[in-house]
Amino acid sequence: MSPDLAKPFISATKHVLSAAAALEVVAGPPYVKKDKIACGCVSALIGITGDKKGTFCISFDKNTAVYIVRQMLGDAIEDVVQDVQDAMGEITNMISGHARVGLVNMGLKLQGSTPSVIMGDNHSISYRTSARAIAIPFSCQAGKFTLEFCFD
Repeated sequence: MSPDLAKPFISATKHVLSAAAALEVVAGPPYVKKDKIACGCVSALIGITGDKKGTFCISFDKNTAVYIVRQMLGDAIEDVVQDVQDAMGEITNMISGHARVGLVNMGLKLQGSTPSVIMGDNHSISYRTSARAIAIPFSCQAGKFTLEFCFD
């Protein structure tokens, strides 16, 4: 996979978290992931189809996820588990959508599935491809999270 594929994901992540949660995020250097263990305890996954097939995922640690949800909803969180699941799925969906617009400009037309959210320590990510995932670590005032994607 071309390293240039990371650019739309970085741009989309910065845009969405700035607009939805008033967060300024900084991307670390992308790297090839060597395993399928999630980088956090809350992961939202989207299957990708179209010109390529694959998976898009964002993994947050619990404190980062709760902070982001509070930024989005204020302190109106009623059910932390349900609110975090819903918000992380929605954020991942928005980032995926914005990134896919950037990928169209690179000649790739892709569609995304409805997000699935997995919670729990040391869970695995099931990629829909045999390709290794590219991981992009991010940091912000909320904490750290990792975006991953892979395409065949």
